[in-house]
Amino acid sequence: MPDVSTRYIWMQVIAQFGVFVAFITPLGISLAIKVAQLAPGQEQYLGYITGAGAFAVMIASPLLGQLSDRTRTRIGRRRPFMIAGMLLGMVALTVMAQSTSILILGVGWVMTQLTWGQVLGNLQYSQADKLPEHQRGKVAGLTGFATQVAPVLGVGVASFVSGNNLLLFLIPGFIGLLLTTLFVVFVHEEDSRGLTFDQPMTVLGTFRGMVFDPREHPDYAWAWFGRFLFYFGLTLNTTFTAFFFAQRLGVAVEDVAPTLAVLSLMGIVALSLGAIGGGFLSDRFHRRRVFVLLAGILFGAGAVTMAFAPSLPLLFAGSLVTSIGLGMFSAVDMALALDVLPDRAQAGRYMAIMNFAAAIPQAVAPLIAPSILALGATAAVSKNYPLLYIVAAVFTVAGGAVVLRIRSVK
Repeated sequence: MPDVSTRYIWMQVIAQFGVFVAFITPLGISLAIKVAQLAPGQEQYLGYITGAGAFAVMIASPLLGQLSDRTRTRIGRRRPFMIAGMLLGMVALTVMAQSTSILILGVGWVMTQLTWGQVLGNLQYSQADKLPEHQRGKVAGLTGFATQVAPVLGVGVASFVSGNNLLLFLIPGFIGLLLTTLFVVFVHEEDSRGLTFDQPMTVLGTFRGMVFDPREHPDYAWAWFGRFLFYFGLTLNTTFTAFFFAQRLGVAVEDVAPTLAVLSLMGIVALSLGAIGGGFLSDRFHRRRVFVLLAGILFGAGAVTMAFAPSLPLLFAGSLVTSIGLGMFSAVDMALALDVLPDRAQAGRYMAIMNFAAAIPQAVAPLIAPSILALGATAAVSKNYPLLYIVAAVFTVAGGAVVLRIRSVK
């Protein structure tokens, strides 16, 4: 593959930043505020809602990924899905903002996951279509940094407008709409109307296509399993962040937004070190596995620190260490996934399968988390967050360790 242009790289970075502002802000703070408004003291509903959204993505992604691979339009395969995702995504955010029940809020979140998830998915498919191997680490580092910094802006917005539900959800959405539109307008994609396929697409065939033989593609399988384990731990760690900080600080959930905004700003440096440093160094030394392992260890160490932190400074320190690990993993794991794709001509299919490794934990972990929180809970402390964070640490370290089994990538 020829090198991609600097413009393409920066348009990817800007677009992914926008997508994450739009739909990670609700996950980071807005959903928790809304759940606290609609069902005070019932944190488990947050887990049920996020789990339902992830489950919907898990079912829909294979079909939408295959449709994207086979789309024939003058503006290419990826851009039609991005345009539709952005516009419908704004509708979904409005549904959440105006919801009057947990059920409607959940429907809005499922819509948000499906729509903005398609925008992000097709940005990633575009990378698989265009990026040569020696640029993958750098691009993954930059986009990984951007996507982890994006919630900083979103949480910052939330801290100022937490009393206005419409602004709480729609301002991040408009930022995402604007920045992703830049990619659609300024990045050229080849006319795909001439594409031909040997077999017609069917629903059954698509889901059969989501199954692969790990014995034929062992490195891809290990990369998948490593991502699965890491994301299981990550989801346990991050889903209830707002409630965790509210409990530790002894404040209401809506009052924790300013603290999370400050923490997010501090996390920019940590994420920079992890994402950009990890991505560039993995390209420089032609190593992926060791950086993924280090990312898992760092995240686990930070999670354990948070679990036992007796003070706000130590709580912040633990969170910043997890940010370094998350930034590094986000960058290098994406480069690793692109390195081990079995068939680049079916990038949409194999990236959709790889995305299952994140989608399954995001669907299952929030449903399991309430049971973990209930273990060892007392009348004084109704939710056992230290145990939840320790379990999260075990999963992230394991996720970093299993990629050492990959043989085709150093």
